[in-house]
Amino acid sequence: MIIAVDGPAASGKGTIARSLARHYGLPYLDTGLLYRAVAENVRRMELNPEIEADAVAACDFEDALLDDPVLRTDDVGKMASIASVHPLVRAALFHRQRRFANQPGGAVLDGRDIGTVIAPEADAKLFVRATPTIRAKRRHAELRDNGSSVSLDKVLADIRARDLRDSTRSAAPLVAANDAALLDTSFLSIEASLQRAIELVDRQVALRAERDAYRSS
Repeated sequence: MIIAVDGPAASGKGTIARSLARHYGLPYLDTGLLYRAVAENVRRMELNPEIEADAVAACDFEDALLDDPVLRTDDVGKMASIASVHPLVRAALFHRQRRFANQPGGAVLDGRDIGTVIAPEADAKLFVRATPTIRAKRRHAELRDNGSSVSLDKVLADIRARDLRDSTRSAAPLVAANDAALLDTSFLSIEASLQRAIELVDRQVALRAERDAYRSS
């Protein structure tokens, strides 16, 4: 079973995807980490994430880099958002994500284009969203807990800028797949969001099974 979880930054998609992976006993990939790894590689190589050739040159990295805590920092996240707009960067990481999605037994992947580009054949698709203000408050609290003194206004401005980049890029823009179930976490607790996600996944899987049974009858 392949589960695709898409949505903008700080919508809660990562928490939901990890929880779904545990619930269904599936391997999990935060595809955003791949782009963060590219961004960190760009930084280490002293290149420019705005230049496509530089970003592509940073796409060759070892899996061990995905475990580096530096990838979770806000600065790397901003660079990743810049590097990810390049079509050749997305193409370079495409097969890596496809291999993960199509491993025996399936997987859970979260990102911006899982249900539309990486795994359009997914058995279940969720598009997780929340208002920009609530997402900014969540990200601000996370950064504050990590010792950052960045203001809430700055975080909100960054989130809106990232949303604009992600939704208007030419390669695989952030958009809900036509057959994705929408999950708005703006006013839901983590527990309620997860319960709703499980319900939506179970419903989609059951409907797909019914359609397959009907077609084969």
